[in-house]
Amino acid sequence: MKGICGADCGTCEYGKNSNCKGCVESKGCPFGKQCFIAEYIKDNGVEQYEAYKKQLIDEFNGLDIPGMMKITELYALNGAFVNLAYPLPNGENIKFLDDKAIYLGAQSACALNDGNSEKCFGLVAGLDFMLVSEYGANCESPEIIIFKKR
Repeated sequence: MKGICGADCGTCEYGKNSNCKGCVESKGCPFGKQCFIAEYIKDNGVEQYEAYKKQLIDEFNGLDIPGMMKITELYALNGAFVNLAYPLPNGENIKFLDDKAIYLGAQSACALNDGNSEKCFGLVAGLDFMLVSEYGANCESPEIIIFKKR
């Protein structure tokens, strides 16, 4: 089943296990939340969405974060995959995103990996924010690099 954005929702194991019917059947509300991507496409069309996504890719690449490789694509991702619990200075762990929302995101290996540890960058965006985090294998020890409004 294809999503409004063109994503192949049929390959999403999380969706299958959550009885998600995709955004076409749910009218842009998979997992019970309005998908900003579906809404953007409905309001502005696919061409404008692709231009928006390209602009967002350029913004991520323009951050010039040391070790972060250039990205060429962003993917529609369920919040449950990208909503990491970040440690605060007081020892508490907190999640900033919504497990039921859909975001645009990508993962990039860190070009500065030294062979002893493998770090990755996680990039996540909503309509009005950008988040870049760094983490180890299996998303362990996540650290926010940038969290900003757009």
